[in-house]
Amino acid sequence: MLLGSGELGKEFVIAAKRLGQYVVAVDSYANAPAMQVADAFEIIDMLDGRALDEIVAKHSPDIIVPEIEAIRTERLYDYEKQGVQVVPSARAANFTMNRQAIRDLAANQLGLKTAKFMYATDIETFRNAVSKVGLPCVVKPLMSSSGKGQSTIKLDSEIDKAWEYASSNARGDLREVIVEQFIHFHTEITLLTVTQKNGPTLFCPPIGHRQERGDYRESWQPCPISKEHLLEAQEMADKVTRSLTGFGIWGVEFFLADEGVYFSELSPRPHDTGMVTLAGSQNLNEFELHLRAVLGLPIPEITLERAAASAVVLASETSTSQPVISGVEKALSYSQSDVKIFGKPNTRPYRRMAVALAYSNPEADINDLIEKAKMIAGEMKVN
Repeated sequence: MLLGSGELGKEFVIAAKRLGQYVVAVDSYANAPAMQVADAFEIIDMLDGRALDEIVAKHSPDIIVPEIEAIRTERLYDYEKQGVQVVPSARAANFTMNRQAIRDLAANQLGLKTAKFMYATDIETFRNAVSKVGLPCVVKPLMSSSGKGQSTIKLDSEIDKAWEYASSNARGDLREVIVEQFIHFHTEITLLTVTQKNGPTLFCPPIGHRQERGDYRESWQPCPISKEHLLEAQEMADKVTRSLTGFGIWGVEFFLADEGVYFSELSPRPHDTGMVTLAGSQNLNEFELHLRAVLGLPIPEITLERAAASAVVLASETSTSQPVISGVEKALSYSQSDVKIFGKPNTRPYRRMAVALAYSNPEADINDLIEKAKMIAGEMKVN
């Protein structure tokens, strides 16, 4: 049972069907991307614990795979007690669905290097947190996804607006935000980390990415990084995933600065920046790795096969009618390229609707591939 049925869930279902799995896709709206390829689907508010209980009882899944944040995650502990496997684990889902829990674990319990941070539940505590953390600073809802509600405060005049934007865009019923020190980093990376039931923890080649409005725009693999910093990131990723427990793929995000590596965030599932692996940059893409780990199947190795880059295609307007993406024929005329259209049934500004992929040999210039992926994405328009 897949809880959340967006584009990442869709690719996971495709991987699952290739290994003969029966999948029930769940989301809050009809015709979500993963529902289009699953065996069955349910439409519920996943913040409604009773509704969750009803569909779990109805379908009796062997495995529950959360794909989004807005879930009544405390119910997952009960499902585990009933013998259902929760991916990676109920503990992981509960900690990582809330930025406060994962940041407290990483910084205060595990001693990982993070940006300075404080929490706020109202405008007054928010202003105080901004004052103590200092400007510039980054503001995020404790529960959100795809950058919703995230902003950077550079001036005192932006404080009240940032509070309203963050608190009004939180997912779920938690109106609380985190204020973080702005780290002067030169690179952001995602270190896809695979924890296995019967094997060692494995790491994918690091993925670099660029964000706007808190959401990724381009990603590339491999991302240049020193051996020292890569080892530092791997040690932190191993420490935090071991603490959270469970089996599957994790998207562990880091800032790379001149003074070292800072832990940023963690997702206990395939990561949006990891869509670059759909270009064949690895021997197994992130969704295939996730499925193997979930099922307890062996993963002998993860190897870099190509250099690759991805660039997203965004909607610009709100529409309730089925969107049409034009320019696909021109986009696919580029050599060593591909596109994936997500099949979302409606649009809103900045919603991801497709991704463009470019690839070449492992020694190719990664900056050239990024520009190529952006050009391919630019050929497509959401109408």
